[in-house]
Amino acid sequence: MNIQKNVASFGLRWGACVVALCLFASTPLVAQAATLAVLQQPAPATAKAPRAVLLGLTRAGERLVAVGERGIVLLSDDSGNTWRQASVPVSVSLTAVQFVDAEQGWAVGHLGVVLHSEDGGETWHKQLDGEGAAALAVQAAQRDADQPGGASSLEQARRLLGDGPDKPFLDLYFSDRLQGYIVGAYNQIYRTNDGGRSWQPWMRHVDNPQGLNLYGIRASGNDMLLVGERGLLLRSTDAGNSFQVLKSPYEGSFFGLLSTRSGALIAYGLRGNAWWSDDQGNSWRRLNTGVESTLASAIELRDGSLLMASQSGELLFSHDQGRSFDKRQSRSGATIAALQQAVDGSLASVGLSGVAADQDPRASGKP
Repeated sequence: MNIQKNVASFGLRWGACVVALCLFASTPLVAQAATLAVLQQPAPATAKAPRAVLLGLTRAGERLVAVGERGIVLLSDDSGNTWRQASVPVSVSLTAVQFVDAEQGWAVGHLGVVLHSEDGGETWHKQLDGEGAAALAVQAAQRDADQPGGASSLEQARRLLGDGPDKPFLDLYFSDRLQGYIVGAYNQIYRTNDGGRSWQPWMRHVDNPQGLNLYGIRASGNDMLLVGERGLLLRSTDAGNSFQVLKSPYEGSFFGLLSTRSGALIAYGLRGNAWWSDDQGNSWRRLNTGVESTLASAIELRDGSLLMASQSGELLFSHDQGRSFDKRQSRSGATIAALQQAVDGSLASVGLSGVAADQDPRASGKP
């Protein structure tokens, strides 16, 4: 694996993933076996969990759900003021989480882990890991071996299986309780039509011949979009059946994508770079964020204003579709990996220092 080319592009949320990849590739088989054991070990219960490194944050109805290192999942039912730890069957670091309603949610992470909850995040079970994902890729490639490009796909799938479950999933998108996608390193993308009970490798449906990392996936109207390293932008106009590359305005990595209620798109990433599109990605205008730090998270507040966060703890508010930003430092001052607006209108964030509540009048209002 070419680890070197990816180190510069992973940022806070994915930096730990690179470390895991390097360790897995360089350690003896005994150490690799110990690494794989975390797929069977429950997340450690600890009073220090709210101060752990946390990488993902979402809402499950009125509840906040945060995920992070060693399989830690935290729940808050009071808008981030207090947190308690959920039961998780693996101690693999988790990178992203999404709930489609107050009950059904998924989380993804290192070693190709996919977890599912049916009770608002109280308990979780494993639906997939890297070994199972690689085996699915080989099976699919064998079925399509006589198709154009089939031999190359089969070779890549066998290499994936031989590498072991070392590649992380980095983001996910579910449109409802049944339809969803998971994406990650080296063009890994899988689709489910049954809520994750089964998964289909989707790599051959993505125009990404270099196998660049996929960092984000979102829907926008009837389209779906992917963002990744080296300015990678991809769009599907056929309900996710195929993804074609879009002309990118930027050569650096995009670490995330926000789809607004008005139909606009914001792609954001390294060194404060963020770009706006109001035509489904056909054209983009650069946003003057005024920061140099990597942008790690972006959300649309309930009043329609935008909020972006940098890894340096800077909060960027915009009330004019990104034409200008009001910048301030988060109350906690900590590095931010993900943001969410709580049910009471306050802001919650997670990062290297764990969870933080950050009440702000510009984010207040009724749910």
